Formats: sequence, structure tokens, C-alpha cells
Amino acid sequence: MVNVPRLVVAAPSSGSGKTTVATGLMAAFAARGLAVSGHKVGPDYIDPGFHTLATGRPGRNLDAYMCGPELIAPLFAHGARGCGLAVVEGVMGLYDGASGLGELASTAHVAKLLRAPVVLVVDASSQSRSVAALVHGFASWDAEVRIGGVILNKVGSDRHEALLREALEESGVPVLGALRRAEGVSVPSRHLGLVPVAERRSDAVAAVAAMAGQVAAGCDLRGLLALARSAPALPPGGEWDAGVAVAGGVPLPAPSRNRGSAPDPAPQAPEGLKNRPVVAVAGGAAFTFSYAENTELLAAAGADVVSFDPLRDEALPLGTRGVVIGGGFPEVYAPELSANEALRKAVAELALSGAPVAAECAGLLYLARSLDGLPMCGVLDAEARMTKRLTLGYRDAVALTDNVLAPAGARMRGHEFHRTVIEPGAGDEPAWGMHRPERRVEGFVRGNVHASYLHTHWAASPGTAARFVERCRG
Repeated sequence: MVNVPRLVVAAPSSGSGKTTVATGLMAAFAARGLAVSGHKVGPDYIDPGFHTLATGRPGRNLDAYMCGPELIAPLFAHGARGCGLAVVEGVMGLYDGASGLGELASTAHVAKLLRAPVVLVVDASSQSRSVAALVHGFASWDAEVRIGGVILNKVGSDRHEALLREALEESGVPVLGALRRAEGVSVPSRHLGLVPVAERRSDAVAAVAAMAGQVAAGCDLRGLLALARSAPALPPGGEWDAGVAVAGGVPLPAPSRNRGSAPDPAPQAPEGLKNRPVVAVAGGAAFTFSYAENTELLAAAGADVVSFDPLRDEALPLGTRGVVIGGGFPEVYAPELSANEALRKAVAELALSGAPVAAECAGLLYLARSLDGLPMCGVLDAEARMTKRLTLGYRDAVALTDNVLAPAGARMRGHEFHRTVIEPGAGDEPAWGMHRPERRVEGFVRGNVHASYLHTHWAASPGTAARFVERCRG
């Protein structure tokens, strides 16, 4: 049984203050000596960076679309192990899920899967008594979603707060906090959302401290902790474990089971895992998008995982047998990435040698011949550039070509999030055939190179990491 005290921080819509409240709560409770685990509903990579800063533990994603509803509780238990509190930051509005698929992957869906009480963050800046009708509507919409309290955000004055509290007395939902407008807690944004922690660490530390101070001053921390402790134990189902997942799930799931399942007990790792190839994983300010479980799965599959920074390192880690380059903002750092010619050549030479290379989104751009006219690695015969058009959404994909991540015909769910384009959009051997929201081919497979815009969460298919590491062994 998993019995971690937990809260889901949700809102009626985006922009209401979820990140401020959730991160502030994590940091405020951590400052009081509580072990806190931070989680984010959905595919977002940036908010978990702030959660990591607030808690000192890896921020974790809970995505019921990419990983499947069956894995949400096990992944939660894995991330929250040993903690006295878990705070789950929602996505968009409380009931907003994957487009056209009802509640799937919504904050409400995850809250129900976790049996967690919800704290609703309401932007009260342009209302008074109407707040009660808003809260009543959200609280009564789905009887399985328990809204245990409200935090009023962007409150203008003492008088404004008094009016809001008076109105909410009739709703039956307690007010657990009221936050004034504050400049110190703002976090700068750009074309894909908040600026990641890795790009402005000192400022991010100050922002998280400001969030913690504001939340501690304006919220009923005792009441919130009591609400978190009222969450019932989760039903038996086990905690997700990378080693168990890899040992028990080397083949990719069949299409009908692509949403994942709780892992079963598995045997000890095979003897072959004693040969631990070095897998270099890109990091630093330009490549900040990754899921913690992906790296854990690589290690569990037998890799010696070593990070490198394409902005600063002039060589790959000693003994590198494979490279993983995730998402991030190479378009922001294109001049610096291009100037590091030594590393670009090293990556190109490794790919040419036949070593496995897996690249997602930002990694795809880095492997291209150029990005916004500046030379990149030249592994792919393609040109990348920034545009004003946002490509965003969940994707259903099938592997069209046997590759280092998946056999031909394997199905995968993923996510796209970028304002760049690459021309051509697919190679002679495409990586994926997309089936949602439209049919198209995408990405590149060249030997042991796999490059695509599609972000994937490997916990849904632990065979991905096992397959990649096995190819690294040669």
C-alpha cells in the first residue's frame, strides 16, 4: 500500500498561478524539514526543473496519455518514495485533457487515479462574489474529484480578500490561502514557456525562494498538510522500478497495450549487463528537456550514463559507445553550439562509425546540417530554422523502420512542442508514421541514428532503453 500524503494543485485555466503555488508549497514545506516530492501532470519539462530546485529531488512527470493510466500510481510511488508530502502541479484547466479524448491525461483524471485531494488556485483579480459560483461549478462537476480547498491568487487588497472569503463561505469549500500580487515571484517566459532553471540558476533560486515566502505568508500550511494527509492509501499495485521494468519488459508493448502497465516481479539482470557501455546524455543550458525515468532505465539496462554539455565540452566522455540528445533550446544557443566545432565533429564521427545515436526535437536540430544558417553536426542532410508557428500536441506514432529504439511496427505515444521546422521533414527511411492528429511521416533513421521531433517517455516502453543499450554493446 502507498500512503504518501499528497495534494494536486489545479486551476480553472492556464495562467492562474499553479506553478507559483505548487513550487512555493514544495519549497515552503521543504524548508520546514519535510521530504517533499514534486510532480507535474502532462509532458511539460520546464516546471519539473523548478520543482527539483524547490525540493532537492528530481521533478517527475505524470502523463496518462504517454504512459497510460495504469502507470500513474506506480510512477507516483516511485518518485514519492520516502517522502512526507507530494505536491502534484496540474496542467491547463482542471478538466482539460488530451484533445478529443475526454478526461484522459487531464489534471482531474490524474487526481482520481491518485485519490488525491485538489487545491484549486483561482485568479481572483477581476471578481468578487462570482468566485463562489466558479468554485461551486468546479467542485460539483465531477463527484469523483474532491476539491478540498481554494487558494485565492492575485488578490488586490484586504477589502477584496474579505469579499472573496465571505462569498466562498456559501460554497462549502474552505479558503486555504490568499496571495497578493507580487513582482518577486515572476519567472521570465519566451517562445515555449518559462525559461528553464539551467539557463538562469541564480535568478531561479531567488524566484523559488520568493514563491516559498509568499506561499508561507499567505497560505494555511497546517491546513494544507492536514488535507494532504487525508488522502487514502492507494490500492496495491506496486512501485515502478527501472530495473524491474527493464528485466520484465524488454520487448516493446503490443499496440493494444501501448499505454503501459504496472511492472511484474522480474528476475535478476542477465550476465550481459556486466558489460556497461558508456552512454553520453546531452545536458547543459541548451538541452534541458528529459524525463528522469529515461536515464534511470538506461542505467538499469546496463549503461554507464555520463552527461556532457554541447555548449562547453569539446569532446564526448571517454569511451562513449552511444549518445542520447534530448530536447531543449538549441535555437537560443545556435551560435555557441556552432562555435564548438570540436564537439560537433566528435558527434558526427561517432554517428558515422555506426554507434547508436538517439535525438529528440532539439537533438534533431543539433544533428542537422545547419540551424538558422549556422553549421551543426551534419549527421542529417537537412536544414533547420525557427518559425513563428507553434507545433504542439500529443501524437500516436508507429515505427516505420527498424531502428535503435524500436522494431518496425512498434507503436509509441509521444508529444511535439516546437517552433522550428526541418527540411526535409523526413528522411528516405522515416522514423515515425504519425496517426494523430493527422497522417504523415516524420523523422530520420540512418544506420544506428534515430532523430525525430517526437518526445517520448520510456517508462511506457522500457524495451526502448534496453534495445538502445544492447545496440551500444555491439
